[in-house]
Amino acid sequence: MNSRYEKRMAQVKKPAFLDNYFSGSEFPDQGMPQETLTAFQRDALIEIATLAYNQNAFYREKMMAANVKPEEIKSLEDLSKLPFLTKEELRGHPWILLTCDKKDISIICVSTGTTGGGEIYIPNTWRDYYLNEMATGYPELFPIDPGDICINALPYEMSSAGMAFHKTFADGCLATVIPAGKGGAYSTPEKTVRVMRDLKPTVVITTPPWAISIAEAAEEAGFNLRSLPLKKMWLTGEGCSFAFRDRVEKLWGTTANLYYGSLECGGIGIECDRHNGYHLISGHVIVEIVDPETGAALEPGEIGEIVATCLLRYDTPVIRYRTRDLGYVDPDPCPCGVNLPRLFLRGRLVDQLEIQGVSLSPYYLEEFLMRLPEVGNWYQFVVKRSGATKLKVRAELAKGLQPSPELADKLASKMEYAVGIPCEFELVDRMPRTGQKAVRVLHEED
Repeated sequence: MNSRYEKRMAQVKKPAFLDNYFSGSEFPDQGMPQETLTAFQRDALIEIATLAYNQNAFYREKMMAANVKPEEIKSLEDLSKLPFLTKEELRGHPWILLTCDKKDISIICVSTGTTGGGEIYIPNTWRDYYLNEMATGYPELFPIDPGDICINALPYEMSSAGMAFHKTFADGCLATVIPAGKGGAYSTPEKTVRVMRDLKPTVVITTPPWAISIAEAAEEAGFNLRSLPLKKMWLTGEGCSFAFRDRVEKLWGTTANLYYGSLECGGIGIECDRHNGYHLISGHVIVEIVDPETGAALEPGEIGEIVATCLLRYDTPVIRYRTRDLGYVDPDPCPCGVNLPRLFLRGRLVDQLEIQGVSLSPYYLEEFLMRLPEVGNWYQFVVKRSGATKLKVRAELAKGLQPSPELADKLASKMEYAVGIPCEFELVDRMPRTGQKAVRVLHEED
């Protein structure tokens, strides 16, 4: 037998405790009884905490500073004893999370850099990336089958997004993948439209703004996206309001569900067709909601910072990672029948707008903005960096409308009535398009 093959097979052996809960490479936690899922989460947490303490100096020092040892982690309630992991600790330190030899790393993905600061690098071994994170385990939430043709219009360069869904489609679901990409040299909306016209995909995954860019390119090419045999669309990588998603669905003629995850944590939540929160992928991650200031745990329904602990990553553990995203959890069952708690996002901490002492989520503002039929699909919220007294909305108009002071005043009045703060509109002929993440919030100096 080839020695390289033997080494690879030795590396992909699962931690022994996983055999108590899963068979083969499937992770069907959606069908697990709650007591079994809770037991799995407990055992996975113990495994990860022990590995981190014994084989990683960074985690060992953090646990010692918090006066906690792995043998004290005996239940899920003990998770709060472990220290938080922050973005600042990861920036510029590519190997800080390793519990394995550096030579065992198979892939390294890099942060998008949208929140500023140094790069965040997340390495993965073959075992963690291809074995432990392979199976979807959520056929009700991610119904993709052999024979499906999947347009993957997410970034591939350095990002985890395109690569992660590529392996899920191809290896986890045995479907056909078209690596259309997003924003690269060949990943233009125009080329993606030509490919879709020729190959007729059944599934599309992309970001909300890029879905609009592709729709615009399709219109210019005279191609009707609604003619595609699409059974599902997923939007991820950037958040959006329900009203923005409604616009995407009308342009594409299919149901668009939201998928929430991050470079550091992988998948966290998936929407069902009810569009009633993200079902937490509880076999892959434990989610806590904490007070952003104190770190104290919050009750279900209370909005706080989302903290994630990965359950299937052992060679680069991610324990109690502070995402800087805001949301709340609803443990009540969803009418769709999927028995997983639901997460509701409320934007990012760094994007919250302070106007007249009131903190507002961009998603909240976008919801009302996108309900105005006169407003196009491209916009920015502009506020003063400190002491903002009003919200400026810089936006394109819907096709066929011409800007005027009267229309700007009319839109400002409607927006102000909806959100309860003073507004003004700056109507522009065209907002810039970009292959990177859309900049929805601009802070101007006073």
